[in-house]
Amino acid sequence: MRYMIQIFNDESDWAKVTRALIRETVEAHHRFQLEVPELGGRIVEGEALELTNHSVTIQNGVVTDGPFLEMSEAIGGYYLIEAEDLDKAIAIAKRCPASSGVEVRPVSDTSDL
Repeated sequence: MRYMIQIFNDESDWAKVTRALIRETVEAHHRFQLEVPELGGRIVEGEALELTNHSVTIQNGVVTDGPFLEMSEAIGGYYLIEAEDLDKAIAIAKRCPASSGVEVRPVSDTSDL
C-alpha cells in the first residue's frame, strides 16, 4: 500500500533558521531516506514545500494569496512511501525528522473505478 507522510512545522521558527540548521535538517532527512528500506518501505517521492507565504488558496473558485486554513502548523513537505501495511508505515513515519510532527495517511486506490 502507499501512504503519505505529511511533515508539519511552525513557520515562525523559520525566522531564526541558520545555514547550519538547514544543513543539519537536510542531513537528517538524508539519513531518514536511507533508513526507509531497512524498515521495510520504499520512498516513491518526496519534496520540501516553500513557506505558505508563497501559496494561494482556492475556495469556491476564488483564488486568494496565502494560506487560509485554521492551523498553527503548516505542511512543510511530504514523503509518498510504499509499505506493507499501516503499522510499517507508522514505524517509518516515527523516524521522519519533523519539528512539529507528521501525519500518516493511506493513499486511496481508485485504479478499479
